[in-house]
Amino acid sequence: MDCLSGMKEGEREELGLVLSAFNKQSSRICRVLGLWGDPGDGILYIVSEKQEYGNFLDKNLCGFEKDGFFNFAMIGMEICEAVIALHKEGLIAGCLGFSCFQFDDFGHVCLNLSEVLLIGREVLEVVAKVGSSGKKIGDGEIVLLITDLFKRDVFVSPEVLLELSEKEGIVVERGSSRYSIRYSSDVWLLGCILLRILVGEVFSDELVDYMCHIIVKGSENNELDCSSAYMSVMEKVSSLLGTKFGSEYVSLQQILCKCLEFNPKNRSLVTDVWKYIRELVIKPQFDKMVKLDGASYDENRGRCLVVGKLFLLSRERIEIQEKDVSQGMETNGAANMVIGLTEGSIKSKDLQGHLDCVTGLAVAGGYLFSSSFDKSVKVWSLQDYSHLHTFRGHEHKVMAVVCVDEEQPLCISGDSGGGIFVWSISIPFAQEPLKKWYEEKDWRYSGIHALAVSEIGYLYTGSGDKLIKEWSLRDGTFSCSMSGHKSVVSTLAVSNGVLYSGSWDGTVRLWSLSDHSLLTVLGEDTLGSVTTVLSLAADMNTLVAAYENGSVKVLCSSNCS
Repeated sequence: MDCLSGMKEGEREELGLVLSAFNKQSSRICRVLGLWGDPGDGILYIVSEKQEYGNFLDKNLCGFEKDGFFNFAMIGMEICEAVIALHKEGLIAGCLGFSCFQFDDFGHVCLNLSEVLLIGREVLEVVAKVGSSGKKIGDGEIVLLITDLFKRDVFVSPEVLLELSEKEGIVVERGSSRYSIRYSSDVWLLGCILLRILVGEVFSDELVDYMCHIIVKGSENNELDCSSAYMSVMEKVSSLLGTKFGSEYVSLQQILCKCLEFNPKNRSLVTDVWKYIRELVIKPQFDKMVKLDGASYDENRGRCLVVGKLFLLSRERIEIQEKDVSQGMETNGAANMVIGLTEGSIKSKDLQGHLDCVTGLAVAGGYLFSSSFDKSVKVWSLQDYSHLHTFRGHEHKVMAVVCVDEEQPLCISGDSGGGIFVWSISIPFAQEPLKKWYEEKDWRYSGIHALAVSEIGYLYTGSGDKLIKEWSLRDGTFSCSMSGHKSVVSTLAVSNGVLYSGSWDGTVRLWSLSDHSLLTVLGEDTLGSVTTVLSLAADMNTLVAAYENGSVKVLCSSNCS
């Protein structure tokens, strides 16, 4: 109640709308389970139902072939029904991503509003990073912004993106919010998602150019210019769908392209898209028993979530984050790298493939393994640096990866939901893990943040619940836990019978692997602000710790000079 009373009236009103939508008995929206407030940090959490059978990203539902058109129609109808259910509650999403749509026990599509809220925060952060308040941005920055969102499988309509930019104080050169946000703003998202499911990523570049064109040129009273760009998109979609499905789905191409009209008033209605897709499965003469109630389209009642008060991050917070990043970059001491690049003695190769932040690297068996927020682990050849395989199965961001390079080489990955997956790295690479298990997780805390392995077959996990846990790699059984850290355990290292753990609390703890006792604590007596320990490296005589503020500390038993 303290958290609720501390909110502004507008924020409480929006929260009430969201909770109302959650609690309605709609088969297309995941239910809310409750609210949880932490008086310590002043944060109010919405706890919602999560379907166990994954989302669109997990299922990789992009690029249907002709023989899969029935599946597309069923999924497409249920996506429309989810958006209609949201609109009936007077809510406009404003942004949607593939992770927002999940599958229930029967394989039906559900909209997870918690994911919509998270995606909205992600969009705001991306927009805020493009430019500071009062800064002008042009074509180049807009293209980068939209491309960044598309790589994350996140979609935003042009009018919503302009509104967000204006709220952040960012001035778009020659652009202005000419069209207001309305229910049809979500129709744009619907068109993007359905086309992406149909034709895959090949359409993304064309859509980026078109969206940039609308934002920059759309306010210049140049309807002809925007119409020309729209016709170009129509031709591209027609060509792509014609190549894949033939000429029998021309009307589908037309209604989906109408979802992408630059003027929101001219876009298709969600109900019309639903009706047409349904007719692909059931002909009208056989479909007299079903009637879809229309959603309310009172534009004065609609409330857009992503531009609402619940989403707006303070400019002060963003500036603090940017300051921390810049300070870290200024103090990273990369003189040797600069000299090497100047002399031409250092070569580099970019490995492209992940769709989000790369969180960890490990080397074993002649392969490089990389983990990512995109919920995957990729395998790269260290011979020619080509991409060989992708391990999929995690339902959450993969936070860490380690390898065991022994008789049976293994790759172990841990995710933010507490999932631990053990993969065989023998050729041919398997699609499923050898084994997987989940640590018991308190929903208040994030899952696994760090992994380490010992020479005697044990895995160690560092987690958001401040604990270090020991597991048997042989069968995944839990052995014991080590407690003492006051915040997230962010990094682990093992050397010579000692486990080293670093934490957000700024300390490094040393543990005996023989009896799991605490040997010593480093950094507990440090004066001033706490600095997160990001990474540890250790051998017999040396311990190296890297900190969030850019410093690297070396501790050694012999001469460190």
